[in-house]
Amino acid sequence: MTDVVVIGAGVIGASVAWHLRKLGVREVLLVDRAAGPGEGSTGRATGGFRAQFGTAINVRLSLLAREKLLRFQEDTGVDPGYLQAGYLWLARTAEQLAMLRAAHDVQQACGLHEARILKRADIANVNPYVRSDDVAGAAWCPTDGFLKPLEILRGYLQGANVRWNAQVAALRPNAVRLADGSEIACGAIVNAAGAWAAEIADLPVTPLRRQVACTPETDKLPASMPMTIWVEDGFHLRVRDGRVLLLAPGDDAGWLDRIREYALRVPPLNGLPIEFGWDGLYEMSPDKHAIVGRLRENLYVVNGSSGHGVMHAPALGQLLAEIIVDGRAQSLDIHALRPSRFAEGQPNVAPDLL
Repeated sequence: MTDVVVIGAGVIGASVAWHLRKLGVREVLLVDRAAGPGEGSTGRATGGFRAQFGTAINVRLSLLAREKLLRFQEDTGVDPGYLQAGYLWLARTAEQLAMLRAAHDVQQACGLHEARILKRADIANVNPYVRSDDVAGAAWCPTDGFLKPLEILRGYLQGANVRWNAQVAALRPNAVRLADGSEIACGAIVNAAGAWAAEIADLPVTPLRRQVACTPETDKLPASMPMTIWVEDGFHLRVRDGRVLLLAPGDDAGWLDRIREYALRVPPLNGLPIEFGWDGLYEMSPDKHAIVGRLRENLYVVNGSSGHGVMHAPALGQLLAEIIVDGRAQSLDIHALRPSRFAEGQPNVAPDLL
C-alpha cells in the first residue's frame, strides 16, 4: 500500500512529495492527468517572486520560501533561477500610496526590513525606464524578483514516483480510484490539483484565466529590470528570455488593446509590437490565500494559492508534509490558512493585489 498519494504533479504537489520523502515517508506516489511535467499551471507561470504582501501569513510564507530558494541548488542540485531584481509597486494617488504604506508596516513587523517606501524622485533610481511624472510614490523591495518555475518543478520531481495520464475519478476512504477503473490503496491523500482542486474535493477553489502579452525579442529593457506594477489597474511587466512580458487582470475582447495602452507608460516600448502570448489558470480561494491542512479523515489539501503557488511552493510543500507526518506545521504557524476558516467566518483580509 502507498503511504501517500499526491494528486497533482505541478510544483506544489511535487514539493509536498519531495518534503514527505525528506521526512522519511518512503512510499509517495504523485498522480497527474497530464502526459508529462509542466503541462499545467506551473508551465504557464511567469516566474515572479515577492515578499511584499499585505498580510502577515503571506509575508512569512515568502520569507520561508526565500530561505529554501537560497539553498535550493544545494538541496536538489538544480538552480531555481532566483534573481533578486526586486518588485516596484507604483501608486498614482494618495489612497494607493496609503495602501502600500499599510502593507509596508505589516512587512516590517514580519522582518522584511529591506522593503522601503519611495518618494517619486527616487523611483528613477530603481527603474529609469518607466514614467513616474504622474506617480505619488512607490513601494520597493530589492530581494523580491524572479525564479524559474519549471526548474523548481524539475528539482522537486527528482527521484519522485509519478504516474502520468492518471485521471482521478473518485476518492475512497483509503484509496484513490482512477478513470481507468484501477484503485491505489493509500494511507493518506493530498489534493494538490491546483485550478482543478474542486473536482477532487469540496473546496471553495475556482479557476481564473489570466493572460500574458509579450513583445518580440528586444534589448530595449534589461533582464535586471524589476517587476514593476501599477496599483491602479494591476498592469505589470518584466523581461524574460529577451522578451518583455506584460500582464493585467482580465480576459475580455478588449484586453490586448488595454495592454498596449498601458505600455505607453514605458517609453522604451513605444513602436514595439505587442501580441498575445499565452494564458493559464490561477486557483482562486475566496480570500486569495492558500488553503492548507487536513480537510477530513486522511484527506489533506494545499490549494487556492491564487497566483502565488509557484513562489510559495517550497514553503507550502514543507508545511503540509509536516502536518501529515507530525500532526501540525512545525516551521510556521499557518492557522490563518486552515480549511475551516471560511465556515468560521474568519477569512484573511488584505488590500487588492497585496
